[in-house]
Amino acid sequence: MGLSEVSSILWRERQLLELLLFKLEEEQLLLAAGRTRWLPHATREVDRVLAQIKNGEIARAMEVESAALDLHLPANPSLNQLVEAAPAPWKSILSDHREAFLSLSQEITALAEANRDLLNRGFLATKEALSWLGEGEPQVYSATGGTQSTATSRLLDRVI
Repeated sequence: MGLSEVSSILWRERQLLELLLFKLEEEQLLLAAGRTRWLPHATREVDRVLAQIKNGEIARAMEVESAALDLHLPANPSLNQLVEAAPAPWKSILSDHREAFLSLSQEITALAEANRDLLNRGFLATKEALSWLGEGEPQVYSATGGTQSTATSRLLDRVI
């Protein structure tokens, strides 16, 4: 099938990347709202989409290899190499796929980093809250921006 099959697989991968972006946004909304009860479910959904993407990569690699032979390209060509070697209208179609992948990759990377930051802040807040209850020493920020322990005691004005 050649480039037609490659394009179909790329469409499916784009849909999966958009689904991954959606699942990461769901995860971010849960984190931002403090709804950590549902976080394991959201994380499993992200993992499922990642597994689907990984499975799709195998099919894509096989079809790209076949198309590369037809286009007289070396083994395992990049999408950019396929774009350069493809005849019209495939050159334009594959170029559109490439641009979409670049855009989705940037969005996914930014969202994943933001989620990691929210998780880290939540972890630190939980750790600090537990330390105020006597479960270890509380951490405060030093003048350099790092964390350090304090040796001061804290009083609570209500029963926990």
